[in-house]
Amino acid sequence: MPISHKTVISFGLVAIPINMHTAVSENDIRFNQLHKDDLSRIRYKKICAHCEKEVKSEDIIKGYEYEKDKYVTVSDEEIEQIKTEKDRSIQILHFANLNQISPVYYDKAYHILPAAGGEKAFELLRKALMDTKKIAIGKTVMGNHENLMAIIPRDDGIVIQTMFFDDEVKEIPVAYKKQKIEKAELDMAKMLINSMDTPFDPTAYKDEYQEKLRGLLSAKIANRDIETPEEEVPGGIIDLMEALMQSVEMAGAR
Repeated sequence: MPISHKTVISFGLVAIPINMHTAVSENDIRFNQLHKDDLSRIRYKKICAHCEKEVKSEDIIKGYEYEKDKYVTVSDEEIEQIKTEKDRSIQILHFANLNQISPVYYDKAYHILPAAGGEKAFELLRKALMDTKKIAIGKTVMGNHENLMAIIPRDDGIVIQTMFFDDEVKEIPVAYKKQKIEKAELDMAKMLINSMDTPFDPTAYKDEYQEKLRGLLSAKIANRDIETPEEEVPGGIIDLMEALMQSVEMAGAR
């Protein structure tokens, strides 16, 4: 597993060297853009707006527009120059309960492992978090962005979840009016939840739509007819209580 980032977790006066590994990868089918007349790939060129010539990657630099059409250039070396060791390390700010954080704040996930010399301190942090049922909140600079982070212990290691800052999270666009719920409806909804309550097993789920896409592509490649799945026709309109009762019966029949 390739290392995506090397850093240090600062825990009081303890420094824990770690390696961060990207925890997820996308397996979606990727489509290319083609010219419909001859099925040739569409290529995108980087063109200078002034001289209208194509520019190579090595001739492109960073620039910040501080006024209309006025730029100040910045090199990667200059950006690194303003970072302190504190910026480069993950500073634990405080500890919290996992259920205190709304999922909307989470961004990317990383597995972290101890680097050489940090094994015991790493395990101490992991076990202390597990025993106290806490997570750590920290922050660090990665690239050109300061990241808020949740450091979450697991039985098999530690996961870091990068987080959005509060001013990056949008509010709910429209407040909805909460409806009155009858006790019988609530009891039936709870019964449905309990009837479908099973431990989460990530291996039990797969991207079924991607399988359909692969089937479509296989059929196209082999010049076979494309099979259209049968539509599940919904039943007649029924009231909420009846829908809940039928759902409980269906769950019990599984």
